[in-house]
Amino acid sequence: MAETIVLIPARMASTRLPGKPLADIWGKPMIVHVAERATEAGIGEVVVATDSEEIAAAVEKAGHRAVLTRSDHASGSDRIFEALNTIDPKGLARHVVNVQGDLPTVSPADIRASLAPLADPEVDITTLTAIIRRDEERTNPNVVKLVGSPLSDSRLRALYFTRATAPWGEGPLYHHIGLYAYQRAALARFVGLEPSTLERREKLEQLRALEAGMRIDAVVVASVPLGVDTPEDLDIARDILKSGGQTAGT
Repeated sequence: MAETIVLIPARMASTRLPGKPLADIWGKPMIVHVAERATEAGIGEVVVATDSEEIAAAVEKAGHRAVLTRSDHASGSDRIFEALNTIDPKGLARHVVNVQGDLPTVSPADIRASLAPLADPEVDITTLTAIIRRDEERTNPNVVKLVGSPLSDSRLRALYFTRATAPWGEGPLYHHIGLYAYQRAALARFVGLEPSTLERREKLEQLRALEAGMRIDAVVVASVPLGVDTPEDLDIARDILKSGGQTAGT
C-alpha cells in the first residue's frame, strides 16, 4: 500500500445536474476525467468512492478502480472514510487526498501540491486557494473565501472560511478550492466530530475542523478549477477540455 491514497467521492444525486458524474465530456464520463487528472498527479493509488453501481461500472470500464459505499453518507468526507477503511483496513496509508468528483479541469500539479504541507506533522489538513482576480467574486457568497495568515508566498495557515467578503482592508482575497489532503488520523478525527456551530451557519464543513482546534494549511495555486454544478458549467468544461486546457481562471 502506497503512503498516499487519492479518493474521489461521487454520487448520482444532484438537483441541478442529475447524474452529473456520468455526464459526457468528449466521449468520457466526467468522473473518468477526474480520475485521469488524479492519476496524472502521480502521488498514489486513485479510487472512486461511490454509492452507484452505474458509476462504479463506468469507472472500471475506463481502467480505474472504484469501491461501493453506503448511500446514506451526509458528506463526501464520510464517504471517503468508509472507502479508505475498505481499501486499507490495516491503516498502512498515512495520507488521504480528497478530490471532488465534479472537478474535471483540476490540474494534476495542484493535486500534487496539496500534499506538501503534510510533511509538517503539526498540519492536520491541507487545501488549495487562489487569489481572487474578478471583482464580482469578492462579494459573491457562492465564492468561499479563505482568511489566512501567510507562512510564505505560496502557503497560508487557515484561520477562517466564509461566504462573506473578508478580510477587510487592503490586500488580496483568496478563493477557497475544495480539495483536501488529510493526515489519516486527522480524517478519522474529523468524521467523528459533530457538525459545529459555524459550520451550520456558513454551510461550510471545513469550519468543523477549525472549531475543533485542527490546523489547516492552504497552498496558493495559480487558478481555480471549474466545479461542474449546472448544464452551463458542463458546457464550459467541454470547451476547456476540447482546447486541451485543464483549469478555469479565477
